[in-house]
Amino acid sequence: MNLRYKLFTAFLGLIIIPLFILGMIMFFVTYNSIEKKYSQQSEYSLKAISYSISSVFKDMDNVTDNGIATSVFHMALSADDPFTQDLTDAEQLSLNASQRNFRSLLYNHPSISYAFLYNFNGKGSSEIVSIFNKENFRTLPYDKFKGSELYQEVMKLNGVPKWIAPHEYPELTGTEAVFTQIRLVKELSFFQNIGILVVQIKNWEFESIFRNLKIGDSDQKVSFMLVNDDGMILFDPDRKLDGQDFHSFTAKNFTFQKGFQSFRTEFDGEKSILSVYHLKDYPWSLVSITSWDSLSREVTVFARWFVVVIFLCLLGAVIFNLFFMNRITGGIAVIVRFMRRVEDGDLTTRVEEKGSDEMTLLARGFNDLMDKINSLFNRVHVEQHRKNQAEMRVLQAQIKPHFLFNTLESINVLAVQNEGRKVSEMVYRLASILRISIQDRDEITLDEEVTHLRNYLDIQKFRFEDIFDYEIDIPQELLGCGVLKLTLQPLVENSIQHGFEGIEYKGMVSVKGWEERGNLILQIKDNGIGMSSAQLSMFQYMVSESGEAAESITGNKPEHGIHLERRGLGVRSVADRIRIEYGDRYGIFICASPGEGTIIQCVIPKYGQGEDHYAKGIIG
Repeated sequence: MNLRYKLFTAFLGLIIIPLFILGMIMFFVTYNSIEKKYSQQSEYSLKAISYSISSVFKDMDNVTDNGIATSVFHMALSADDPFTQDLTDAEQLSLNASQRNFRSLLYNHPSISYAFLYNFNGKGSSEIVSIFNKENFRTLPYDKFKGSELYQEVMKLNGVPKWIAPHEYPELTGTEAVFTQIRLVKELSFFQNIGILVVQIKNWEFESIFRNLKIGDSDQKVSFMLVNDDGMILFDPDRKLDGQDFHSFTAKNFTFQKGFQSFRTEFDGEKSILSVYHLKDYPWSLVSITSWDSLSREVTVFARWFVVVIFLCLLGAVIFNLFFMNRITGGIAVIVRFMRRVEDGDLTTRVEEKGSDEMTLLARGFNDLMDKINSLFNRVHVEQHRKNQAEMRVLQAQIKPHFLFNTLESINVLAVQNEGRKVSEMVYRLASILRISIQDRDEITLDEEVTHLRNYLDIQKFRFEDIFDYEIDIPQELLGCGVLKLTLQPLVENSIQHGFEGIEYKGMVSVKGWEERGNLILQIKDNGIGMSSAQLSMFQYMVSESGEAAESITGNKPEHGIHLERRGLGVRSVADRIRIEYGDRYGIFICASPGEGTIIQCVIPKYGQGEDHYAKGIIG
């Protein structure tokens, strides 16, 4: 993975993803916190509604208590004509003081819808005594009421008021959404049961209680209702769900129990929070239903903005990666690419310097470093060149005395033999050889090198006329190629001195040249005594004269003077010079076996004299 993707992955892993996880945690914590706090608010609100409803019921209880205490209901039950007890139709003057006071109390309490009495001592039509008449309402006959469970429950309460919610006993209270109070009426002197009072109140006060109550913000969608313990919806201010089963609207199965409970579920197909509070002293529960969408609207908006912010951060990361990070990683990649070019040997490469940031400083530092490296390389190249020149002068100095000594020895022999003409020719050829040798040039043409070789061979022929012959076969087009001077002569000298030593037949030296794969191949072949593998191992390049190499290869100490001579001073000198001048790709290769002669093949690059050949470029 390159640096660009590493930085982008780090940006995602260390910023975007943690921010997203933190936002999700905050989102869920906020959701739970909203539900918890709203449940607390709902509990307070439902308790307030419960208190208001209980106050309405207690107020009506006080009204009926007053009627019992003033014997208004007792007088109505014991009257000779029960049809004249309706306080709404009676004239004020025909009423006694207690009836007038109670009637004033009733008129001052406008929530009463109707009221009547069941007379235990009455018969027929006198069993029902109307106190407050109501149009289009037919009272349940006493005989049917007496056979109901409600009657038994009222008798057990023994005068304590019993409240009935709408839709619980429609045959008694009718189909209107009204609350009804039923209580036993006693005769105060003997506490004898004389009748049952039924009072129905209007829903004005209940509607005003629910209408004026809000939980939280006014934008929240909240509805209230009153539900009995069996799950019947008794009172819905919106008049939509009256008399229906509450459990049919919600998927959560729960029971209406004492105290407060709140949970989140679906109600009528919409996610909502249900809060339930059971009223004290009454078998009913107040329920608030709040739409979760309206409640969590702010959190949802916050979540949407959070997603937008995350998206913008991600987009910013991508833009940052495409433009700014690409500027950094791209600049680094360019420098790395140029460094690889330097690894491949291109020391002239330079990075373009543009801008004024740290990448520009890095590019400038790279260029300065390459300038210093080039300067050091130039110094090393100059010093190496001087070292090579010094080494080649030493090698040439090794060749010149060696050859001169052998030639002078031959001339001396001819002079002793009184061969003046031959001495003259040999001195002439020696002068030509020395003229080339003492020239301040390391490189000559192959034509000059062949001429030098012919002079040397002719000198040797004067000395060893019957020992060997020679032939030179080099194409004319190769004679203009450049070679190091004294390349062929030491190799031929090695064949003559060591290859033909002790032979009983006439030796033959063959010198050939040809071009192969852009290289100049010079081959010296003789039919001499050849060499063994141990002797071949003596021909090593660039080693000292101490004979340590021979010891390391053969495992034996060489005999003094013999092995050093057999190793071939001239051959090794030529090989070292070629390696120094052209590099390790070029040099001398020897193939020999005992009694089969020796082949020395010299491989050098083909180039014209004075040309800056490819091998020199590689060494540089």
